[in-house]
Amino acid sequence: MSKFPTGHKIELVPDWICEILSPSTRSIDREIKMPQYARYGVSHFWLVEPVEHVVEAYLLEAGEWIETSRYTGAAQATIPPFYAVSLDLGRLWMPTG
Repeated sequence: MSKFPTGHKIELVPDWICEILSPSTRSIDREIKMPQYARYGVSHFWLVEPVEHVVEAYLLEAGEWIETSRYTGAAQATIPPFYAVSLDLGRLWMPTG
């Protein structure tokens, strides 16, 4: 089994982060992680609410998150930064009923 190098740190900031919300992590994702991602300069951020069937897409502008779009239901969606890919949102959601 490979070992992670001692003293190694990751220094590359991702362009995109997606958080899947749950009742136990919702406030952590919105109140702690979201500002931290902005501070580090992550360009795109998604919040996915699988029970409520919502994807919120954000873009970082001048250090602040701007909600660029909100997607609901089972439609096909092209969500930045993945302009070349259409996502079937219905596959993201928790079953109802």
